[in-house]
Amino acid sequence: MTAEQHAPILRDATLVAFGAITDSARAAEFYVGTLGLTVRYEDDFALVLDANGVELRLQKLGTLTPAGFTTLGWQVRDVTAVVTALEKQGVSLERYPWFEQDAHGVWQAPSGARVAWFKDPDGNLLSVAQYPAGSGGVASPK
Repeated sequence: MTAEQHAPILRDATLVAFGAITDSARAAEFYVGTLGLTVRYEDDFALVLDANGVELRLQKLGTLTPAGFTTLGWQVRDVTAVVTALEKQGVSLERYPWFEQDAHGVWQAPSGARVAWFKDPDGNLLSVAQYPAGSGGVASPK
């Protein structure tokens, strides 16, 4: 079945992204101070950030076991420039022996996407990815 054959229940709804943290001050330092997001508000349950118009709700937990997969990622126009900026902010890029990564930790997928991974202070795996033009992702600048 195609999307046209189904009722558009959530097609036009606004997406909210979720994550988990154990220390809101430390998370704010990273997500705001390092990554440049802005705080919408904070309450007893979450630190809520604005991620380019998408609400990122970082739920406050007493303990956290990070997932073994990427939990949050950004499509970027120039992954090398973003990774270089992250490194200048003291962010370490993840290295995986099963991927051939460049000097900055960027892996080129068979699709042509270029991806790099890093962790937040709680160990959540995050990524930045640059997709090739015409792939449906953010196009690279000409």
